[in-house]
Amino acid sequence: MSQPEHGQNPPGGQPAWGNQPQWGNQPQWGNQPQWGGPPGWAPPQSSGQNHPSQAAPGWPPGPPYGQPLYVAPPKPGVIPLRPLQFGEILDGSFQTIRRNAASMFGSALIVQAIGAVFIGIVTVGMFQLSTSLESVSSEAELADAMGPFLAFMAGTLGVSVLIGFLGSVLQGVLVVPVSRSVLNRRTGFKQMWKLAGPGILPLLGVAALLTLGGLLVAAAVIGVAILLFTAMGPAALLIVLPLGLGSFVAFVWIALKLMLAPAAIVVEKTGVFQGLLRSWRLTKNNWWRIFGITLVVAIMVGIIAQIVQIPVSLASAAIGGVVAPHPDPDSITSTLVLTTVISTAIGALVGSVTFAFQASVSGLIYMDLRMRRDGLDVELMRLMETGSDPDGIPGGPSTLTRNTTWPPDGGQFPSAPPGQRPPA
Repeated sequence: MSQPEHGQNPPGGQPAWGNQPQWGNQPQWGNQPQWGGPPGWAPPQSSGQNHPSQAAPGWPPGPPYGQPLYVAPPKPGVIPLRPLQFGEILDGSFQTIRRNAASMFGSALIVQAIGAVFIGIVTVGMFQLSTSLESVSSEAELADAMGPFLAFMAGTLGVSVLIGFLGSVLQGVLVVPVSRSVLNRRTGFKQMWKLAGPGILPLLGVAALLTLGGLLVAAAVIGVAILLFTAMGPAALLIVLPLGLGSFVAFVWIALKLMLAPAAIVVEKTGVFQGLLRSWRLTKNNWWRIFGITLVVAIMVGIIAQIVQIPVSLASAAIGGVVAPHPDPDSITSTLVLTTVISTAIGALVGSVTFAFQASVSGLIYMDLRMRRDGLDVELMRLMETGSDPDGIPGGPSTLTRNTTWPPDGGQFPSAPPGQRPPA
């Protein structure tokens, strides 16, 4: 067998010693052909135009290397299970009322209707007394007429106190559908009052305590102002104005610190003083945020109420002109009664909606603060996944102490085959 001459390739295709490729003409690493097979795989070469944090064309999308993929918190109900923003509180309040209209709107309408009836009676009585005062011609008659007048003034104050008292109680009751709506659980009228039943007596106690405290503060400020004016005359105004302003600021500060006590009593099933202390601790370092949300909601509610009352006032004036074109005492009284009934009915409807909205906002503020301080969002996620306690109040002691051990059923795993059970 003859050897190939120098410079010629052998039969197997291997280059001769003198025909080896020059250094620098070697193929790139990764593109070397495998002997007897196709060329090996090589990753796509970057053209230098892609951003360092972007994947090259043809690669599947995903997060940059070493960074976890963000997963948004779940939103099973009216709010996401995380600390809330202002817009989410407003949106969640509207959705809560829409999903639980019978329980929230119906309960608020009952309370507003009771207040509207008393206000209507006081309004008609005050009008009749003012008419009788116009015919007074002596001091004795004036003294006789002032007695019923002061009585109706006290009645007006009593109605305001009664509405505030019932509002404090109802605010705690309405937190039940709010907390259940967080997990998309609807609440009927009867179910709401049944769940809030164990906390009714503490709610009455805290409502009475808050109402009495507000009355005592107002009476103290008014009494001090009267004494100062009696002793100093007009110069007392320099003391009364700062005193009244400071008292108002202190009252608002304390009221916002204790505004979550009804919700804490119903959800966490605490007593009167424990609920007040719980509200004081939850609102710590969050007073200005709560004040801003409450102020904006109050302004919104006031604007809506005024917008509704303007056409009601115009309609009342038009009804008075049609019913009594030539007014006399009897026709004026009948017209006043008719317009008072219409205005109080519409006012009760508007008031029930606005009160339900404000109570829903207060309930979501309570849930938000508990997610920020107590990690309530983790417990709510567990309730959402397990579906436990479907007829209870989320966030209550019954839900926080149930199924806290793992594995369940004393360490048994009946659903898994014996060879696939996780270690205890």
